Amino acid sequence: MSRTRTALALGMAAAAALTVASATASAAPSPLAGSTTVTPAGHAFKAALTGKATLKAGSVTVTCSVSVSTGSVPAAPGNHNAAGAVSSPITPPTYSSCTSSMPGVTPTVTTSGAWAVSMQNGSPVTATMTVPAGGLVVHTSGLATCTVTAAPGGAASVPGSWANGAPSSLTFSNASVPVTVTGGFGCPTSATSSTFNAVYLVSDTTDPAQQITVTP
Repeated sequence: MSRTRTALALGMAAAAALTVASATASAAPSPLAGSTTVTPAGHAFKAALTGKATLKAGSVTVTCSVSVSTGSVPAAPGNHNAAGAVSSPITPPTYSSCTSSMPGVTPTVTTSGAWAVSMQNGSPVTATMTVPAGGLVVHTSGLATCTVTAAPGGAASVPGSWANGAPSSLTFSNASVPVTVTGGFGCPTSATSSTFNAVYLVSDTTDPAQQITVTP
């Protein structure tokens, strides 16, 4: 066989091998999520803000110092998922004692709809808060009248992390939340997302001597 034909044959073989390898890689299944157990099963809990919560859209930041939500760990066996997260419905978080970074502007935060939080065991334990469509609205009054609506196009997932402790904590650090902003002068109407920061301490209200814990 000539050198040209040999080189051509080797090139075609290499291309075929790469094609097969690529197809095999793309067909490989994604790794399954690990098991998650949230305890104590069936216990009610309260998530209370520690420090301040901030929601930043464009150049405007709304800061709240009081926020509370409640919920319950699913009863057994629903508190365990052998291949994924465990989800719990929660009440729409309330936000009060809020201020705005814009002078002369007062914000009011209202929440509604079916909220939820899910926990996935791992290193670290991850948490996802589900905001229903239009489930959080910030309205400002004063020198600027603006309306910021979170999750305008449908339910949105807000990523966070969980740490077991006494009490356990739920943290959202620079989490992105889709928003729409309407209003006049001074309103960040070009913003399509906001940044959410908050830390909640989660206590067991069924038995305060116990802790809400996430394990495999």
